[in-house]
Amino acid sequence: MIGKTDEVTMLNTLTATLLDSVEGYRDAASHSESGRFQELFRTNADERSRVAEELRAEVRRLGGEPEDDQSTMGALHQRWLDLKAAVTGRDDKAIINEVERGEDYLKEKFETALNSGHLGSESRMAVERAYQSVRKGHDQISSLKHGFEASV
Repeated sequence: MIGKTDEVTMLNTLTATLLDSVEGYRDAASHSESGRFQELFRTNADERSRVAEELRAEVRRLGGEPEDDQSTMGALHQRWLDLKAAVTGRDDKAIINEVERGEDYLKEKFETALNSGHLGSESRMAVERAYQSVRKGHDQISSLKHGFEASV
């Protein structure tokens, strides 16, 4: 049997990781030299914020306290923290490489949650909807990275 505590914990972990990606995208936007990338990163940050809010609503529906601060999850999302090191040089290629690493991490977190068996049907549907957005963002950044590699 799936326990609500397990569901809430999993949803809050995913939410915290999404919130961390919001900050990662905002950092990337503020340090990118390309207006095109700045806009893309801001758009992705806004989308991740929206998705995080949907997961918070699911936590509230379950009677839990929704995650609202990415820093409380610590080491769970180290990949996005690596972005901070890359952005100091304002090198768009390095920024995109780090954003993609964060995207890989986030996508893996969602896939693990979906395969865990720890989500009830309504929570699973919420995570699946969020995962579609995560996967779209992941694929977009991956394509961008590979485009950079092809141009070198």
